[in-house]
Amino acid sequence: MKILNKKINNSYLFLGIVILVYLIVAIFNFDLARNGLGATLSLLSKILPILVVVIVINFIINKYLKEEKVVKYLGKDSGKLGIFYAVIVGILIGGPPYILYPLLKDLKNKGMKDSLIAIFLYNRNVKIPFLPVMIYYFGLTFTIIISIYIIIFSLISGILMELFLKNKENV
Repeated sequence: MKILNKKINNSYLFLGIVILVYLIVAIFNFDLARNGLGATLSLLSKILPILVVVIVINFIINKYLKEEKVVKYLGKDSGKLGIFYAVIVGILIGGPPYILYPLLKDLKNKGMKDSLIAIFLYNRNVKIPFLPVMIYYFGLTFTIIISIYIIIFSLISGILMELFLKNKENV
């Protein structure tokens, strides 16, 4: 319980320091503080919807996705199906990666392989909303080839991650 209370206290301390810095800056340069606060609120408004989606996904995972299922589809014996799921979900999911870290931590705690996490994160670089723009600027052939290369290199990344972590365990 002490660790939880310490984290909460540190969070409030950090918030207090940030507010204090804003107040000090506002005393000397009000426009700068106002612009900084506006930029912070703008960023928060962009991150908040994604954060809500991740929290909902975490809730659904914790409520309905049992550890046995994660291990079956994304665990050490998941095989090609696990790789397929990591590639597809990595391509389909949006938002910044740091918002997804809590989700990935939950999945890892439930048994997801590190190599599949690497594949998932790498495949986030195939951005479905940007595909039409890429096709417009670079052409269909380039867009298809670069997307295939991203998927191939994600698989190589996953294999290397698995090899490095096996070597780490053996040392």
